[in-house]
Amino acid sequence: MNKTIPLNQQNLGQLANKVIVPTYLRNQNSIGIVHIGVGGFHRAHQAYYIHQLQEQFNTTEWGICGIGLRKGDRKIHDILKRQDHLYTLIIKHLNGEIESQIIGSIIDFELGVNNPEAVINRMANLNTKIVSLTITEGGYNMNSTQGDFDFDNPDIQHELKHPNDPKTVYGFFTAALRKRRDNNLPAFTIMSCDNIEHNGDLARKMLLSFAKKQNPDLADWIKKEVSFPNSMVDRITPVTAQSDIDYLKNTYDYEDEWPVTCEPFIQWVVEDNFSNGRPELEKVGVQFVPDVKPYEKMKLRLLNAGHSVLGILGAIQGHQTINDCMEDQVFVSYLRAFMDREASPILDELKGIDIEAYKDSVEKRFANAHIRDSVSRICSESSAKLPKFLVATIHENLASDGSIQLATFVIATWCYYNDKRTNQYNEPLEIIDNLSTDLHKAAQQTRNDPLAFIKQEAIFGNLINNKQFTCLYADLIERIYKEGDVRKLMQQLI
Repeated sequence: MNKTIPLNQQNLGQLANKVIVPTYLRNQNSIGIVHIGVGGFHRAHQAYYIHQLQEQFNTTEWGICGIGLRKGDRKIHDILKRQDHLYTLIIKHLNGEIESQIIGSIIDFELGVNNPEAVINRMANLNTKIVSLTITEGGYNMNSTQGDFDFDNPDIQHELKHPNDPKTVYGFFTAALRKRRDNNLPAFTIMSCDNIEHNGDLARKMLLSFAKKQNPDLADWIKKEVSFPNSMVDRITPVTAQSDIDYLKNTYDYEDEWPVTCEPFIQWVVEDNFSNGRPELEKVGVQFVPDVKPYEKMKLRLLNAGHSVLGILGAIQGHQTINDCMEDQVFVSYLRAFMDREASPILDELKGIDIEAYKDSVEKRFANAHIRDSVSRICSESSAKLPKFLVATIHENLASDGSIQLATFVIATWCYYNDKRTNQYNEPLEIIDNLSTDLHKAAQQTRNDPLAFIKQEAIFGNLINNKQFTCLYADLIERIYKEGDVRKLMQQLI
């Protein structure tokens, strides 16, 4: 039996006849991008695009330095360090074909919790032209009720008093940008790659709010010099499983401690608005546009909302994965009805996009049995996702006299989900949400007050004041609690 080869730079020569490896000289790449939040999505998406650019066009100025600001980032930092920052991307096609390739675009990784100064210096380095983010909705430190910056966060309070000892992205940004300004260096671009509508605008709003309180002069400089392009990103990237690690061992005789799996589909639309240059990513399929908002909205209201529709309804039904949902014709029909009746009518004009073909592609992607994206992952942090993916659609359809029935049923089912916390087989649901306790408490009150759950203003805004919505919601709540059969009710609604 062959000895398993550890993945690292030295062993790439041995692996080259087994799997696709980088052919560019990684040690000649300088770091032009600093990325905060090196999870599976970043490694399947932005780092993959940069790898393609380096591989096909021998670009040397856009190497990536990963940044971890949380204690939880230590594991990925340590693994990537052992592997010389190499990792395997495993692309799983609908027909069962699997492509594996080793990605080399990440060439360094700094832990802010270990050494804040090293992170500040890396961001302040002349070669750093872009600082990008995948920090999830919660990382933006927004007060979800008013949409303003949350100054009550203890880490933020610490940073206001100790600007040279940052804890959050905002403290690191201001420390690094202050250093660049004082050294007469151009500002870097701050580029959000999170699934948030108007993500660049949000990053700008939050950073300027923080900077004005910490250092008003610096805030003025940031406002003038730093670009915050909005971007729309897309690639389904499920959590890495042990079976993925075993697959590489058994197929190629090498060990990657943390590979990434993803679907073949990939999309990135970015506003062409950069402070200090950018990589020529259009050469590898990235679309640069003057305004990304219509594309963002399409993806969030169809793909992301569609995921939540299947996830929440599927969780109660007992489906374990998104592709399990797509093997159930009632779920397929419900998803398409939601996209056709409620999501599509409120989209903006989309140049160069065939919306029917896009919806067809969403269905095919969700049906990929080789991705096996778990329902629990899709349902995680729904309190942060649904206001942007689903509740916003309800608000817009109410304003335009459109249909709200299918989305409202998902909200009513989400209440039931948070109340019961079991599926139809009385099996416990894995509920991962920062507001889990509050959601459970509000849902439990539904028995005495059918509208209790939607009184959470931070999630639902002023929907409680809309009679059309509350009448429909109360009716659906009554039917769910009486029937307990979500699938049967889905059939009635479509």
